Amino acid sequence: MKGSIQKKGKIYYAVIPFAGKRKWFRGGTRKDAEKILAERLTEMNQGSYIEIPKLTFKEYSKTWFKGYAEMNLKPSTKELYNIILEKHLIPHWGDHQLSEIKTAQIQMYASDRLKKVGSKTVRNEIALLKQMFKHAHQWGYVKNNQAEHAQRPKIEKKEIEILQPDEIQKVLQHSTDAYRTALKTTVMTGLRAGELWGLQWGDIDWNSSRIHVRRSLWGGKFQTPKSKTSIRKVDIPPSLILELKKWKLRCPVNEHDLVFPNTDGNLTVHNTFIKGHFNPCLRRAKLRHVSWHSLRHSNASMRIQAGQNIKYLSTQLGHSSINITMDIYGHLFNDTDFTKKQVELLEDSFLSVRKPLEQGEEKGLEADAVNA
Repeated sequence: MKGSIQKKGKIYYAVIPFAGKRKWFRGGTRKDAEKILAERLTEMNQGSYIEIPKLTFKEYSKTWFKGYAEMNLKPSTKELYNIILEKHLIPHWGDHQLSEIKTAQIQMYASDRLKKVGSKTVRNEIALLKQMFKHAHQWGYVKNNQAEHAQRPKIEKKEIEILQPDEIQKVLQHSTDAYRTALKTTVMTGLRAGELWGLQWGDIDWNSSRIHVRRSLWGGKFQTPKSKTSIRKVDIPPSLILELKKWKLRCPVNEHDLVFPNTDGNLTVHNTFIKGHFNPCLRRAKLRHVSWHSLRHSNASMRIQAGQNIKYLSTQLGHSSINITMDIYGHLFNDTDFTKKQVELLEDSFLSVRKPLEQGEEKGLEADAVNA
């Protein structure tokens, strides 16, 4: 099988007879076309050539969403990806042939977006492109995964917000009765927002004083928790058990048997709760504005100050690994008060060893004195 190099305007093409037709492969320069010609002829002679279908990014996005996203992603992730596609990726890439989108173009897209939005937003968009191109390569829509080596921008690590015990007390004091127990549960367990709102009465083991995290509620829909390790048993203190028992008598009746429905007995919408209750509660308490997630951070901080084992802490928070726990909270282990407490714990742990030794030394001295 032979081919040739043809020029149209200023563009050189590799032209090869295939399946009774002449196939044209765009090369750009003559050197590019010659390289493509050699590659395609080798593939065709070896029988490894695959016909890449012509497909625009917009056409492929519909195929990808139906063939992968709808079956494998959580509702919250699907909603996020759909927004990214409709508002950003399709308007930018929609009419581009999927097979002609190159790594450099994706990198330039990321660079341009960084001038308008934060690095986390850009990371999410590039992460979606990476997923889509990975599947496009696996499904035979592109010859090479051009998004594989695209670099995502780094996220500058922000200092986590932590409420001090006296500030937490103010939050609870200025909360309405309808949500006070929910706030206290978050502070004492470190549950994520979706885990809290998805909690059902059957998830509480009153005998063993544990909460079983089995689901999450987000965007008005129940879904599985964030990861496999998020499905866990969270130990709760007797004081919270008592509060939950009292709350059960006042809890609005609801069809899902939720522990924390909204005041009408319906599913709690987190953003509505934040705007209608949490933020006003902070203002009434005359506290700085913090995110809801700061309550989870505060729980982790108190656990660390109490000297809890790092593995236990990681498991209780539902992290997928200790590395994640250390990455978020590692700096708290270097806190002066924490270090001092660890020394005190070490001292106490050796108390049972030190006392017998000291008593033995005293008896030895007494014996020496008698013998003398």
